[in-house]
Amino acid sequence: MTTCALPSTGEADASVAMRRGACPSLAAPMQTGDGLLVRLKPGDDSLTIPKIIALAAAAERFGNGIIEITARGNLQLRGLSPATVPDLAQAIGDAEITIAEGLAIEVPPLAGIDPAEIVDPRPIAMGLREALQGHQPPLKLAPKLSVVIDGSGRFELDGVVADVRLKALSTPVGVAWLLSLGGTAARGAVVGIFAGDEVVSALVAILEKLAALGAAARGRDLDPVEIREFCRCEPVGERLAAPTAPLAIPGIHALDDAGVVLGLGLAFAQVEASVLTSFLQQAQDLGANAIRLAPGHAFFVLGLTREAAAVAQSLASAHGFRLTEGDPRNAIATCAGSKGCASAWMETKGMAQRLVEMAPELLDGSLTVHLSGCAKGCARPRPSELTLVGAPSGYGLVVNGAANGLPSAYTDENGMESALARLGRLVRQNKDAGESAQSCLTRLGAARVSAAFEQG
Repeated sequence: MTTCALPSTGEADASVAMRRGACPSLAAPMQTGDGLLVRLKPGDDSLTIPKIIALAAAAERFGNGIIEITARGNLQLRGLSPATVPDLAQAIGDAEITIAEGLAIEVPPLAGIDPAEIVDPRPIAMGLREALQGHQPPLKLAPKLSVVIDGSGRFELDGVVADVRLKALSTPVGVAWLLSLGGTAARGAVVGIFAGDEVVSALVAILEKLAALGAAARGRDLDPVEIREFCRCEPVGERLAAPTAPLAIPGIHALDDAGVVLGLGLAFAQVEASVLTSFLQQAQDLGANAIRLAPGHAFFVLGLTREAAAVAQSLASAHGFRLTEGDPRNAIATCAGSKGCASAWMETKGMAQRLVEMAPELLDGSLTVHLSGCAKGCARPRPSELTLVGAPSGYGLVVNGAANGLPSAYTDENGMESALARLGRLVRQNKDAGESAQSCLTRLGAARVSAAFEQG
């Protein structure tokens, strides 16, 4: 963890041309349709309420006041300029917010306070970061390489894609770590198991292997058998339990002796700085003292009693936050859209609201509707059951595909609401009792879904 480096105006100007494969940082922001974008991973375990309020004020003063929490639980600030990026960095430093730089090392959002976790993964994450900072020569790794260190608590990171993943296991002789490479916990290549005192050195050795393969190498490029032998892992001798379904973050969650935390989500991944500040000030009056960022465009509010958390939850509803797993907005993935990206041909946030109003039947949580401003599909690179893509001439529908897939139906702006309404009606009129929207659309088939969207 380091304090913020202050980029000069020249550095910010040069960063505008950064390639999209890299991560937009304070030193290298990314050009978007509404100015420069900066992604921040605060190094604090908890952001105190005054710190996050100060950050919101800086986002409003030096950017356009739009704050995002990414799918992986990082902060993004939008609407910056080459002249204001150094001012933002100074404000972050003045607020004493530390920023984790370099390799993305991720732990669960409630690490260290989750009573269900087998072990607190933060010391290993800190040990790895310190080892990398002192490594000579510095390792040149892929820009989006990530390491997940999961203590196996209630809010695990099983669904987060990682190049290298460690997951704590409880054994008769103590804590051990399951190592896997690439993908989610369910899809990654399992390497083996080793003891806790070997973890940091093993991770460094794996990263050295990746660096030796080249600056673009990812976890999937490593041979699991070779890594097992290289790290002297024990093979997995018995079938491991399948990863459990992730626990929904929105809601009030008991932490035994640690009290409760209030989980909230951002509607369509964004919030205005003034709205966030207003809510946090009210939550602070109720006793809240910090937040923790979480995957899925969400965060936890810490320090509340159960009674105060119920009041804060009601206040959060009035401010437009997502409160429940059943919120229909949970089933929509959106990028920044035309208001925040020069490449986008769709105002995705407005389109998402139209979808909620015109086709609620699609949003039962069984499928994800991806609204993409262009064919790049930044918000959800993988396929979705329904993907709506913006184009110069209107909107294309990709069924069971990603945004870069070939659309099977089209409509223009004038026909958009009718097209969405027809999709909702298709599910409503054809869904069997107890059947999900996903199952219904699968049964009807892509051709019928496309026909309903395009012509009814």
